Amino acid sequence: MQLAEPCIGCHGEKGISPAGTFPSLAGQTANYTYKQLRDYADGKRDNVMMSSVAQGLSEQDSADLAVWFQSLPAAQNKASKQDLSKAEVLVDQGNGKKILPPCFTCHGADGKGQRMDIPALAGQQAEYTINTLLEYKNGTRHNDIYSRMRLIARQLSDDEIKQLGELYQQMK
Repeated sequence: MQLAEPCIGCHGEKGISPAGTFPSLAGQTANYTYKQLRDYADGKRDNVMMSSVAQGLSEQDSADLAVWFQSLPAAQNKASKQDLSKAEVLVDQGNGKKILPPCFTCHGADGKGQRMDIPALAGQQAEYTINTLLEYKNGTRHNDIYSRMRLIARQLSDDEIKQLGELYQQMK
């Protein structure tokens, strides 16, 4: 798709980012990608490079890109031998003491997202997921509806955040 050519350098030719600092967009839910593009364009989400790209896109261009990226196969990452037990508990059970719901409630048991504004996390770059959760935790990212992720991330330890990033990267 010609419209996606400017995206290749950061997000990869087939939507799978070659660098952990940039998200893979292949297989991402179209509604979520569209929302992020519009948030960059409207200034609700801040990134010098993405804001300028998104401001050059019409709403239709944003929708077309979002649908195209969703149509691509998501990244398939190999499992590691790390102990990710804290993350597995958070995904499957949450944490009742901290009043944290299980991650699967919103992101799905397979990590592929399910609702309009909820991203797929399966196969996502661990570094990107970790940085995103840390940005929610410290409040520098604030385009989540009803502050959901900011409220959740503030209750997570840095170790839990790291494990969640690694676990979701390995999900297929």
